[in-house]
Amino acid sequence: MAGTHNKVLPRTARLERWRVRCRLALAGFYGLAGVLHLAVPEPFLGITPSWVPQPEAVIALTGVSEIAGAIGLLVPAVRTYAAVGLALYAVGVFPANIKHAIDALGATSVSPWQWLYHSLRLPLQPILAWLPLFAAGLVWKAGRGKAPPRKLP
Repeated sequence: MAGTHNKVLPRTARLERWRVRCRLALAGFYGLAGVLHLAVPEPFLGITPSWVPQPEAVIALTGVSEIAGAIGLLVPAVRTYAAVGLALYAVGVFPANIKHAIDALGATSVSPWQWLYHSLRLPLQPILAWLPLFAAGLVWKAGRGKAPPRKLP
């Protein structure tokens, strides 16, 4: 049946396709980030704020959390918990991202790539917090904007 894949899908089906794609992308992103936190913690230790206690343990815990969240997004029974955990994680690491930007951009020689990275990274952090919630279907539900039916007296 040629051309059926080009058929226009209902809004809910299109939205669900984006949620699946987002889950897969986030699982890959957080899975890789988690492995890097565990295998090569030094770069992450360098951006950890000085007020964080036991930074080595915190970096290891973040790696394990990222891997658990990545797997959790793919498991329907725990997807909601994983999404909320990853959203909170994205909010929780924001101080380290700010410190990283301040340190990098305050250096004597700053490359255009560093400016570009930090100029995009900081404003995109709220989106990184929102994406797991979207991927799990916790936000931006199809048909949500419709008014409920009125009951007549």
